[in-house]
Amino acid sequence: MNSKNAASRRGILIFLLVALLGGAYFAWQPIKGFWFPAVPSELADPYVCIPTGASFDDVVLILKKNGFVRDEVNFRWLAEQMKYRKDKMRSGRFKVEPGWTNRELIQHLRTGEQAPVKVVLNNERLTEEVAGKASRFIEADSISLLAAFRDKNFLREQGYSEETLLTAFIPNTYEMYWNTDPKAFVNKMIKEHAAFWDKNDRRAKARALGLTEKEVYTLASIVERETNANIEKATIAGVYLNRLRIDMKLQADPTSVFATRDFGTRRVTEYHTSYDSPYNTYMYKGLPPGPISMASIPSLDAVLNPEKHNYLYFCAKPDESGTHAFAETFAAHKVNAERFQTYVRQRRF
Repeated sequence: MNSKNAASRRGILIFLLVALLGGAYFAWQPIKGFWFPAVPSELADPYVCIPTGASFDDVVLILKKNGFVRDEVNFRWLAEQMKYRKDKMRSGRFKVEPGWTNRELIQHLRTGEQAPVKVVLNNERLTEEVAGKASRFIEADSISLLAAFRDKNFLREQGYSEETLLTAFIPNTYEMYWNTDPKAFVNKMIKEHAAFWDKNDRRAKARALGLTEKEVYTLASIVERETNANIEKATIAGVYLNRLRIDMKLQADPTSVFATRDFGTRRVTEYHTSYDSPYNTYMYKGLPPGPISMASIPSLDAVLNPEKHNYLYFCAKPDESGTHAFAETFAAHKVNAERFQTYVRQRRF
């Protein structure tokens, strides 16, 4: 009888001990997740990107892989309690602070502000290049961006076409969210484009020239490809505006290069200037259907604030400056051109 009672007491004690340990474990989970640091004190990269459409398991895997979660069990348990787990998790780019608790980490991923990215656009020539460049900074890949750039109905709704869309992209650094989708990216660029034109009386200056904003950008794209020297951009803009004014062909070398897509050429030849394309201003009068490149702010402002002169011609100077010699008459232009050709021949020998 005594042995039976002893065994019974041991069983009760074991049960109570197991219950106590189990209770302590479940009590420890919220304590640990709420009050004790879970994120390491040192992070190689404090930013985490949660893709659009990611599942909860995807998020856990990403957090573990990047070293933000060390105790997966506690993180999963606390995420369930905090109702963070969803069929489709919140996407975005978030900055994680070293030493956060799991509660702080989950709270931030669930409702905290996203960390924006800086999208840098330079002087890309084609929308394909813009798509490739932008995809380096945001979640959308170049294929999905290009699909939006070529969506005729979408572009029409925004007041653009495939030919004129490039006018919405002004080289600059733009802040946006990493999970910005392709159409939102286009709308962001259009918004930034409008902000640019709202400054410095740019719209009024375009009207005074008798040009639309898109036409100003198109001409600025030609100026952009004619010279890298900002100091002479207003002079070159004045040449082309003078030609437009007298209904003279622009005969801009960069347009014939764009028409042929022979961007690697070092010399414009008859092949380029005789290539039949609406972009080739040796073949057709007026501006091309759209830009031949992104146009920088200095080039845009050069067109809006052109130098007033009587020049109709220009060619490269016979030196290393990369600038141009200007002329009012074709005869004077021929003299300048011959000087440059002589310089080139001498350099070859």
